[in-house]
Amino acid sequence: MNSIKQALGVLWIILAIASTYFCIFEFGLPKLLSDKQDDLVFGIIILFILTPLIVLGLGTFGYFAVAGEYNTKIKRS
Repeated sequence: MNSIKQALGVLWIILAIASTYFCIFEFGLPKLLSDKQDDLVFGIIILFILTPLIVLGLGTFGYFAVAGEYNTKIKRS
């Protein structure tokens, strides 16, 4: 079970990298460079609020999973 958790940790880190690309280059910058006021506000929200939350959350969770912080340790007395 612990090896599955570590493998999924790698998956979370890959998802963090992929979401960085998509949030910046696919969603954020095209909206930021648009001429519409609504798109400008949406682009600012994506780039400066949502992207750091998503990337840091996925990356931190993946790092802790790879590092073994979520491994189960059974203590028997």
